[in-house]
Amino acid sequence: MDVSISGVRAASYYALLRYRRVWRGTVVISVANPALFLTGLGFGLGKLVDHRHSHYLAGASYIAFLAPGLLAAAMMQTAYIESAGPVHNAARSGGAYRVATATPVTPAEVFLAQLSFVAFRVATSATAFALVAWAFRAVPIAGVLPLILAATLTGLAFGAPIAAWAVTMEHPATINAGFRFVIMPMYMFCGTFFAVSQLPGWLQAIVRVTPLYHGVTLCRAASTGHAGPLATIAHLGYLAALVGIGALAGTRSFRRVLTA
Repeated sequence: MDVSISGVRAASYYALLRYRRVWRGTVVISVANPALFLTGLGFGLGKLVDHRHSHYLAGASYIAFLAPGLLAAAMMQTAYIESAGPVHNAARSGGAYRVATATPVTPAEVFLAQLSFVAFRVATSATAFALVAWAFRAVPIAGVLPLILAATLTGLAFGAPIAAWAVTMEHPATINAGFRFVIMPMYMFCGTFFAVSQLPGWLQAIVRVTPLYHGVTLCRAASTGHAGPLATIAHLGYLAALVGIGALAGTRSFRRVLTA
């Protein structure tokens, strides 16, 4: 693979320059959004759910059930936002990727720089979210670091394949459709707000093969510390495989598109 550290560093400069203009807004969103969701759903709706003593929560409070799932779903959205539209725009004629690859920077280095930036965005957002959840007593202090790591892996499991796909897209409407018809249904039905076991059997089978289901389950296990080793290995392996497949596909699609 035609990759060097200096090339990846040079390609990363563009993403960091772009982020420097908007970082204040993303910090506010990373803190304000979880605080609002946990207040409204965790303490508002959560009181009603806890009052009914739902057996689907396995003895946990609703806010403790909600917070890890909400974090995984938020990192999926962050990865999509950073990997879809920006990659599509930068890969078009006259875009930043075209400019970068006119220099000694290779398409593979551009892709790895993009993936590194997504990892940075997901990790920092996950840290802010997890600390807010801990402040709301939704996550124990011992679960904060494992939760951040699990959420970061979840974000990368989306970010790598999405970037590999977005660089090939010709029309921005496709990017919007992907968010509306793929990301949002997963957000709603993959265990973020309620246990997947409450769904009809046929829908459970579909949900259990989605990346977000594995991310939500892994984050929930990391938060509580109650995870079977085999199940944890399965979730980790699934998400890590998506990162690897996305990375391989990304280096190829970036090279094909940016050298055309």
